[in-house]
Amino acid sequence: MGIEVIEHGGTRYAEVIRRDVTVDHTTFFSPAESSFQFGLLAHVAGYEEPPHYHQPFSRTIDDLQQMFVVQRGVVGVKLFDDDGDLLQEVILRDGDAIVLIHGIHAIRVIEDLQAISVKQGPFLGDAKDKVEVGR
Repeated sequence: MGIEVIEHGGTRYAEVIRRDVTVDHTTFFSPAESSFQFGLLAHVAGYEEPPHYHQPFSRTIDDLQQMFVVQRGVVGVKLFDDDGDLLQEVILRDGDAIVLIHGIHAIRVIEDLQAISVKQGPFLGDAKDKVEVGR
């Protein structure tokens, strides 16, 4: 199924990389201006990256994106627009990855789940970081 970009009304809500996607070289699928870069690293055997660090500089980020990679199990990720209307449910299985970019989201665990989750910090606690939306 490859790469999926979920958009609605000109707004990007999520990007999905399915486990069967292969690339010949490192490829990022997010736009360069995105505050969260999502892609695949790929190098031939013997490649060595020189020691390096990433230049620190102040960034202003006013969105909080979240990414997860399913290690085992099956999960449905529901994506909603800003009005709370369901746009789509994406089913993820072992090895699939998603970055949640905009809008409201919820998960529905279909088979016991373990996933790696990454989001921007610092974490300020549920009271400040998480807004529950009644459905």
